[in-house]
Amino acid sequence: MTRAPANLMAVRSLLLTHLNIDKDRTRDADLEPAEVGIVGDPNHRGGYHCGSDRVVANDYSVVESPRDRAGLTLDAAALDVGQFRVTSAGRTHDLRSFSVWCVGQCAANAPDTRDIREIIYSPDGRTVRRWDRLRRRSSGDDSHLWHTHFSFFRDAIKAGRDQTPLFRRYLTTIGLLEDDMALTEAQARQLADLHRMVNKLLKASLVPGPEGQPDNAATWWLRSIADRDDPLLRKYFPDWPAMAGPGLAQLGAQLAALQTVLSQFAGRDFTDEPAIVEGVLASLTPEKIAEAIPPTMAQQVADELARRLAA
Repeated sequence: MTRAPANLMAVRSLLLTHLNIDKDRTRDADLEPAEVGIVGDPNHRGGYHCGSDRVVANDYSVVESPRDRAGLTLDAAALDVGQFRVTSAGRTHDLRSFSVWCVGQCAANAPDTRDIREIIYSPDGRTVRRWDRLRRRSSGDDSHLWHTHFSFFRDAIKAGRDQTPLFRRYLTTIGLLEDDMALTEAQARQLADLHRMVNKLLKASLVPGPEGQPDNAATWWLRSIADRDDPLLRKYFPDWPAMAGPGLAQLGAQLAALQTVLSQFAGRDFTDEPAIVEGVLASLTPEKIAEAIPPTMAQQVADELARRLAA
């Protein structure tokens, strides 16, 4: 029999937990368990709601992608989400805005959408549209006026890959979940401090030290402040003067200590990627960009820019 896989059951549970009946009288959501489906009813044949026991000849959910052919099992690979309406942070969200948001994330190829093959939805309750990663279809039947369908590549379901991040991110975006991956203000200031320190070290490591000094400028800089009361270094390395003795070996110790401080940020998923990219680009001048491009790529970049400008 076609099964409901654990990774899609986790998505179902997440949505019902946060979009179900108003328990604390602060929301007016009404997404019901019967409105979040994974396995098709007994008469359902073919498509992502069916496992290997119910697919049909030339089933599009199997033959159109090698990811589906390789991942075919008894597990269904689809999720239907019914209508809901929820107010959070003074704004109202519903199935339509949810669907449009998810499609936008897929169209932008966000990392947590890459296992989604298609979304069939209605942006306005009157027309049905389909976002298809394989660009095979653009619409669906009228039942999608009141529910939204997600198809997942079968290999992702077979692998048991977690499919909750996109939906968790949506709930965080609209304010129904706390962003437990966000930096506190204190952590953000700490990261900015470390960024400035590392930049100083990296820039100094690219140039020689003062005349007559055998080391590069980074090592010379570390030595030169060893006996100074540098507040930034003392903030992270209370025993800084003792650590900053002469010799290149001490530079390694400093960097190891710095890595220990930075390790607290390891594994964080900073989802505001556009803001990060914007911040990086804001610090770059055309001259810096040109200097950073390897000579072997320069002509390719110039050709691509010329093509885009002519388009």
